[in-house]
Amino acid sequence: MTPRDRAARVKMLIMDVDGVMTDGGMYYGENGEEFKKFNTRDGQGIALLHEAGIKTAIVTRERTNIVERRAAKLGIKEVHQGIKDKMVVVESLLKRIGLGPDDVCYIGDDLGDVSVLGYVGFAVTVADALPCAKERAHYITRLKGGEGAVREVCDLILTARRS
Repeated sequence: MTPRDRAARVKMLIMDVDGVMTDGGMYYGENGEEFKKFNTRDGQGIALLHEAGIKTAIVTRERTNIVERRAAKLGIKEVHQGIKDKMVVVESLLKRIGLGPDDVCYIGDDLGDVSVLGYVGFAVTVADALPCAKERAHYITRLKGGEGAVREVCDLILTARRS
């Protein structure tokens, strides 16, 4: 099955944050405040998915107020932070909302994403993901994490659904 065929079946996009929605950098101010840089094009892609009726979620190991604020701004209602075993959360989420693994696209980049990438119907990694994650991917973005990779996937999903 081609990545386009897999993308056409997507009813939910689940994303990691650091290294996917951001460039993976950890930025700290002089007084200890933490910063993350998000790509506005990714945000527009997520908005377009919502308009098309596609659900979205965040599942991340880190726990920050920044992610809560970004998710709220983008209308992402399913935000799961501080997650050590992402597979447990993804399985529970899908059961609760009545979707199967084939209905899901997951975007990851690192070791903590590998199990979920092997579980979902459309596994995606960003261009600069670790090799262990790329080995599980059905699609590897042209763009790096935090540089529009999420938008690339959103556009692929929306284009595939229109075909």
